[in-house]
Amino acid sequence: MLIISLVLAVIGLAALVFAVITSNELVAWVCIGASVLGVILLIVDALQERQRREARTTAHEPSTQVDHHDEETAEYPVDDVEAADGGSAHPDSEPVDDSVSDDHTNH
Repeated sequence: MLIISLVLAVIGLAALVFAVITSNELVAWVCIGASVLGVILLIVDALQERQRREARTTAHEPSTQVDHHDEETAEYPVDDVEAADGGSAHPDSEPVDDSVSDDHTNH
């Protein structure tokens, strides 16, 4: 349909130029008719494309209903490092070395 609309636009432009040059009223009406028909075809094509796009997006969307009755709070095992720290360390963080010497007498 887009190709047909493009052809009608070209016909309308050519008819408009010819109507202006020759002052022919019939050719002017042909220009108007071609333009109106092209616009109608563009609107119909746009509506069909929107319907196709909506049909594709609804077909690809997962179900919106979520079943929450099977979900429980997960209990993860405690690592030895977390048990020693009281469980406050982040699992990705590096252990802190607290064995820093405060002995400043050796120069």
